[in-house]
Amino acid sequence: MTIEALAGEWIVPQWDVPCSVRAFVTTRFHPQVRGTEFDTGPADPDTLDPDRRAVVVANRAFLASRLPSAPVWLEQTHGRDVACIDEKTIDAARLVPPVADAAVTRLVDVPLAIRVADCLPVFLGDNDGSVVAAAHAGWRGLAAGVLEATVDAMGVPPSTLRAWLGPAIGAQAFEVGGDVVDAFLHYDRDARSCFTPGREGKWMADLQALARRRLAACGVDRVHGADACTWSDASRFFSWRRDRTPQRMAALLWRASPQA
Repeated sequence: MTIEALAGEWIVPQWDVPCSVRAFVTTRFHPQVRGTEFDTGPADPDTLDPDRRAVVVANRAFLASRLPSAPVWLEQTHGRDVACIDEKTIDAARLVPPVADAAVTRLVDVPLAIRVADCLPVFLGDNDGSVVAAAHAGWRGLAAGVLEATVDAMGVPPSTLRAWLGPAIGAQAFEVGGDVVDAFLHYDRDARSCFTPGREGKWMADLQALARRRLAACGVDRVHGADACTWSDASRFFSWRRDRTPQRMAALLWRASPQA
């Protein structure tokens, strides 16, 4: 299965990275996947009840058939920790998902996987395709600095990086309280432009705009976006805010071997 063929099944990013950088985001429906759910919270399917575990395990097996090797999943916590996947850590990371909300690797044919349903998936790669990263960026992670930590962990000048922002809850649907606004204004007073007043005491937050500001502040200015709202497009995406669903899409990124 080529990355080009996946474009007819799931979302393949359009961004100006070398062709050796491969990535895609699953959507809600696929003819060969039951509900296209890849997880419900814990990264380890063994912690699920038997029925849900059967679905997740089957779906991950199908997903693996589209990948060059077993992916590295994360135990996501809405924080800023970054897992560095290299020759020393790869085996352990596949056995026990690292507790982190982003992962970075220079290894070839090692997919990095994150789970999303309203939170923003962010892919990063450099000019040469020598290092890639995937980050899970909900508002808590963004406010805590997960993108800054990811850029730093990549170990290359930020000016050489390109980013792609995947499907997430849109600004017209993401209602937050004043505590969320304050969390971002504490870091960047001008981030107020990413919030629109809503009903009394509430604001509508633009996750993609907030992510772009955080990336720009650390020197990443080439940013592409999927411009898709998980909340408003129920035909393609799971949304925790809309349905309170435990189901998740998978977002995967890797460096392909030269012969791929």
